[in-house]
Amino acid sequence: MPTQYSDMKNRVCLITGATSGIGLVTAMTLANQGAVMVTVGRNPQKGEATVASIRQKTGNSAVELMQADLSVQAEVRHLAQEFKNRYSRLDVLINNAGAVFLRRQLSPDGIEMTFAVNHLSHFLLTNLLLDTLKAGAPARIINVSSDAHRKAQMRFDDLEGRRKYSGMGAYGQSKLAMLLFTYELARRLEGTQVMVNAVHPGLVATNLGKNNGWAARLIVSLLKFVAISPEKGAQPIIYLASSPEVASVTGKYYEGQHMVPSSPVSYGERAAARLWEISAKMTGLL
Repeated sequence: MPTQYSDMKNRVCLITGATSGIGLVTAMTLANQGAVMVTVGRNPQKGEATVASIRQKTGNSAVELMQADLSVQAEVRHLAQEFKNRYSRLDVLINNAGAVFLRRQLSPDGIEMTFAVNHLSHFLLTNLLLDTLKAGAPARIINVSSDAHRKAQMRFDDLEGRRKYSGMGAYGQSKLAMLLFTYELARRLEGTQVMVNAVHPGLVATNLGKNNGWAARLIVSLLKFVAISPEKGAQPIIYLASSPEVASVTGKYYEGQHMVPSSPVSYGERAAARLWEISAKMTGLL
């Protein structure tokens, strides 16, 4: 079991992408620390098996699955409403789910999948749960980004890659979007005691990218020889979710457990405000 940082007993936590990789390790660890753990997964059988495993290994019965396909905005809205029907507060929201699509695909809502899953789903979920987070304040939001953002630019004239698409380019842009969202949200939440930070967990040996055919599966398998384990990759997420050292830290970017500067373009306030407005329109919040 990874290092424990603080007592999370009875703190309500929600994590997306919880059925494998760093999401599973994070959920397992926080449940082991006594958290009320709400896991979000797309596959009900895999999700229920995950919940059963976490309960069995931690002895914590306060673990449940809320099923949602994050590429479908109606399901994100249903997830948020289901959570609010069951819980009056949210102490920790971990926006962890992510995907890579080497070939351009559209979500059921007709939005390019990388942008839909990696950014818009978490933008929508977070905004729908803001009142619940404020009710649990002090509360924390952790957005899982990536150092892939460092080579990215926001292509506001072609956000969805209609004219030119690159799978890794779209991935990097989505992770840059999560940073711009993190910093803008931190500004908007000033004075609320809801802290929001972003983190790059490192090159982690997970299933990310295996949905792209045999060649991608081979590359992912080879990367495991140089990648860190999910147990190690989850540590910075667990740290930001539970450590008293970061209880008052907001609007920052971490690589591992170290606060570092993100790319210069990620601090652009005009770009962040523009992205917020576009995202709000694309998710029906405006």
